[in-house]
Amino acid sequence: MANEMVRVYLAATLPMLAQARSAGLVEPAAAHAVTPALREWYVEGDEEELEFVAFTRAAQDALRLLRADHGAARRRVVVSADVPAATVRPSDGELGSSTVRVGGEVRLTAVAAYHVDDAEAEADVAAAADVVEEAAAGDPDAQFTVDGAEDHDLLWYAPSELDELLNSVGHS
Repeated sequence: MANEMVRVYLAATLPMLAQARSAGLVEPAAAHAVTPALREWYVEGDEEELEFVAFTRAAQDALRLLRADHGAARRRVVVSADVPAATVRPSDGELGSSTVRVGGEVRLTAVAAYHVDDAEAEADVAAAADVVEEAAAGDPDAQFTVDGAEDHDLLWYAPSELDELLNSVGHS
């Protein structure tokens, strides 16, 4: 039990990935994982479905990061990492929440994969980043726009492909 690991999904941007490469670690700005509250809320879901919910919520938080960083390429980034369970704490007790706090550093050696939108998603992601807060507040038109970005699957990159990924998007 002492070495139990938890998969966390960290929202990021491409500039944050470039910084992570330089620092050797990912700063967990917004993190999600399968939490007890998520399991209780989605009782019928199997582990894969629960992981998908946590991943999707991290992608939504990536939209929020993009809204705050106008200079970042309009591509959602989610970093999947395996960290010690002892370092992960649910950040609220709200039923269905997947939000967690990750204590300590998330070294690049803990990364299982990088997930990034391709160039074709940029227009939809840009539009969604502009209205993500309105969608969260219940605006149906804004939610439609966010759903348009979520229709794009994020591409999967192995940890060993970080240099190639960043070079391909101009972060060499």
